[in-house]
Amino acid sequence: MHSMDSSNDFSNLEKALLNFDLPQADWIGMREVHEKATHRMVRDGNPYINETTVSHGVMVEVLAQGQFGYAATTRRDPQSLRSAAEKARDQALKAAQFGVYPFTTKHRPPTQKNYQSTYQLPFQEKTAGELNATLIRICEKLKRSSKIIRTIALAQIVETEVKWVSTNGSRASQKFSLITTDFEATAQEGSVTQKRTDGGFRGRSFQGGWEHFETPDLWQRVERVAEEALELVVAEECPSETTSLILMPDQMMLQIHESIGHPLEIDRILGDERNYAGWSFVQPENFGSLQYGSALMNVTFDPTVVHEFASYAFDDNGVEAHKEHLIKNGILIRGLGGIESQARSQLPGVANARACSWNRPPIDRMANLNLEPGATSLNDMIASVDRGVLMQTNRSWSIDDFRNKFQFGCEYGKLIENGKIVKTVRNPNYRGVTVPFWNSLKKVGDSSTFGVFGTPNCGKGEPNQMIHVGHASPACLFENVEVFGGSA
Repeated sequence: MHSMDSSNDFSNLEKALLNFDLPQADWIGMREVHEKATHRMVRDGNPYINETTVSHGVMVEVLAQGQFGYAATTRRDPQSLRSAAEKARDQALKAAQFGVYPFTTKHRPPTQKNYQSTYQLPFQEKTAGELNATLIRICEKLKRSSKIIRTIALAQIVETEVKWVSTNGSRASQKFSLITTDFEATAQEGSVTQKRTDGGFRGRSFQGGWEHFETPDLWQRVERVAEEALELVVAEECPSETTSLILMPDQMMLQIHESIGHPLEIDRILGDERNYAGWSFVQPENFGSLQYGSALMNVTFDPTVVHEFASYAFDDNGVEAHKEHLIKNGILIRGLGGIESQARSQLPGVANARACSWNRPPIDRMANLNLEPGATSLNDMIASVDRGVLMQTNRSWSIDDFRNKFQFGCEYGKLIENGKIVKTVRNPNYRGVTVPFWNSLKKVGDSSTFGVFGTPNCGKGEPNQMIHVGHASPACLFENVEVFGGSA
């Protein structure tokens, strides 16, 4: 039983399609989205946010004279849907005067797919009071010392149902159960203040149910976060030097997101995002030849992974989704572009045209973007390092408009000397340039080091679209990286 009370009734949308009579319209599609989002946060043991929002509407899309037009409505009666279709048709006809590429019905393939998130414990099995009680208890457990000056615990639940119909035979649905959890402890001693979180800012984001919140190791994680926050306020600053760097999966998530995901978006490469979210250092001629990273680097677009945050059966253009290699043995071979961007650029892409809501058209987005495991255990990786720093959990990021030069900061660091971890360091940071950095990849962790994370906060597009993204990675060792502390 799915926790969202809905059915597979397409009759309203299909009836509206049959009654549309739009001259000059070559194709019409409708995407109905119903979403319920619940956000609970406790701060210092007191309820801080308790809210639920519901969003429900339809995006009508029309192909006319080689261009797509869009119009959205919250009203789902036949007259309102027809009115939206007319507006979308008129928009497409106006756009046809300035079209950069002539699209056809082949760019909206029919789909009959259905998808539903899998889970063990559905959301309706826990009341708001029970959830708040758990969040309060987490804050109480985090407050293990007077040096802990702030505690936060949160859970965000999003339940989404999408229905997709079109005049060329699409009749498909997707139901998503999404959960994001986080807790953090901020410690202070003297002038030093340090924060430790559970996997970074909302990094523990999954598809599924309560099993991703009340995990068997939940209270061990709570204890570890508090301990490490207290550990950091008495730790030495991270050294500033060029050295070996081990990144754990919760930081690899950010590294993959910013220096692989965004620069490989084909609409960005084409220049569509340059006045807002930036361009890309990647050029069309780089595909098939650019040595993006070392031969150990294998990156996949994989929206088929059970429980990863951005799994789905088809994208919002109706294109069926499959696992694809973007980078294989270090060579760039495929971009993050949906069917429209593939047609415009003549580059290989994936099914990743995604919209954040019923009132947004789909654009090229990341989904599940993963670095495939290698063959090295974490212990062997550490043992191979004469001197270096191991870093966990992103806390800050900066990258230029071309997704080329970057500087990232982490919450927690460990100094490595002669193949052994010798002490904790605070304020660990590192910087680099994307292609040289990935070519410095020397060891990729095996499946025992593999971690799955995600984020609900990837922004892009005008008007802005905030969308959920999944990332999975093993631990990785890079050589000759510039690392530095907070005083550098």
